[in-house]
Amino acid sequence: MLDVLHIENIAVIEEADILFRPGFNALTGETGAGKSIVIDAMGAVLGGRTSRELIRTGAEKAFVSAAFSGVSETMESLAENGVAVEDGGELLLQREIYADGKNVCRVNGRPVTVGQLRRIGGDLLNIHGQHDGQQLLDEEQHGVYLDRFGRTEAELSAYRAAYETMSSLRAQIRALQMDEAEKARRVDSLRFQIDELERAELVPGEEEELTAQRNLLRNGEKYISALSGADWCLSGDDSASGAVTQLREAEEALYGIRTLSDDLAELYKRLEELRCEAYDLAETVRDKRAEFDFSPAELDAVESRADTLYRLKKKYGATVEDMLAYLEKCRTELDAIETADDTLILLERKLKQAEADVKAAGAVLTAARKAAAKTLEVRIQTELQELDMHKVRFCIAFTEKEPAPDGCDEIRFLMSANVGEDLRPIAKIASGGELARIMLALKNVLAEQEAIGTLVFDEVDTGVSGRAAQKVAEKLAQVSRRKQVLCVTHLPQLAAMADVHFSVEKGEEKGRTYTRVVELDRDRRKAELARITGGAKVTEALLESAGELLDEAEAYRKTI
Repeated sequence: MLDVLHIENIAVIEEADILFRPGFNALTGETGAGKSIVIDAMGAVLGGRTSRELIRTGAEKAFVSAAFSGVSETMESLAENGVAVEDGGELLLQREIYADGKNVCRVNGRPVTVGQLRRIGGDLLNIHGQHDGQQLLDEEQHGVYLDRFGRTEAELSAYRAAYETMSSLRAQIRALQMDEAEKARRVDSLRFQIDELERAELVPGEEEELTAQRNLLRNGEKYISALSGADWCLSGDDSASGAVTQLREAEEALYGIRTLSDDLAELYKRLEELRCEAYDLAETVRDKRAEFDFSPAELDAVESRADTLYRLKKKYGATVEDMLAYLEKCRTELDAIETADDTLILLERKLKQAEADVKAAGAVLTAARKAAAKTLEVRIQTELQELDMHKVRFCIAFTEKEPAPDGCDEIRFLMSANVGEDLRPIAKIASGGELARIMLALKNVLAEQEAIGTLVFDEVDTGVSGRAAQKVAEKLAQVSRRKQVLCVTHLPQLAAMADVHFSVEKGEEKGRTYTRVVELDRDRRKAELARITGGAKVTEALLESAGELLDEAEAYRKTI
């Protein structure tokens, strides 16, 4: 149950706290006073879509919180999002909406995303807007309503699994089916590409090695000159001694005095190590020089290979590895085409079984839907009679259709508004008031099966008046004995039937428009009902009539 709705800087509401009660809560007010803003605030704190335009002019952010009680600890959406309820089943939803589009959402102080807030909020409260009746005109929604009532989730899930298997097989078959000319062209293209790539004899990593080798060969003369110069400096030649020889001579010069002191011994040791290191360097340089055999023909070969790789890369991939992957893909596709006939036979055999599975699963789903439809028809008919629609007949019609993701049934709600009239689609014969009452009946039936504790009706009485309005009021009162009901209304019958009545009032202060929400006592309720009934001019007769309306409503509430 929703206990407290706190609103800050939402449109013309600077700050408001609305303390809702169990049972039937009504909100009334002049057109434009801000009743819809209260509903918008509820939608926002439940994770609904919002706009920065919702923020009060001059404010940096808007804030809404909703405190619920009696929330079940086993509510699935709480467990999914790691949220625990407080003692007594208390749950606090909060949402801050900033002008830059940022949102900060919390549940019992735990940060959550807007999506998580929407999931949790959807299990706590349902908002039924004045345009919900229009959904009845969309026949695609009729099956959705029936599935919700019949709880056909298991049958629908099994059907969809079979349908997806069948759809996948059909897609595979379509991919393999091509005319002979197209197949021949594709085979020729694949074979050419495979042959070109295979003749290239690609090797993973060769491109990097080729680049290094090409750089070396392009600088061959410079390479030889550098190594030759280093070799001469280290080893010398017949006319001059190199660094190794000179280091050896220096070592021999110190040999005789190395034992005279520790310093001389250390100096001799360092010279010996330096000579050994120079000797190793000289050998390495000599080997490098001997290994390198510069040949213009070798450079031409490397350049030619690099050019081949460059040309292939433009056609088959950015790297050798990519080209090898493409080669494997071509081989696989060619093999699939060449063996397509055998594969098609196998797939078509599987498809026949899959189609049979879809037909069987569809039959199970249809049976479950038809069983639910019989019960729903009776329930809706009963609800409509209680809403003063005694002559209306309601029926759910089934028409077989080709298998689709939602089943093999075309489901339509039909009605006859008058005695002797044939059953026809609701969209063709229902008036606005009839749509509102049929939708209310459907919502009431569906709500009985759901764990949601609070139902919000936003001007669902559109197009309803007189006796029908009284019946709608009585129906909402009945529902409020099972669920908490919050209703925004313009009808005195509905407002009088409420256990608690709030007035949404707009005024001006310091040059700014503001809206406040006030709980009304009996005297103020009489005045508000008189205003709703008679307009701006409230007479004693209207006040007396409002008092009688309140007495009649109170008497009715005692009977339910």
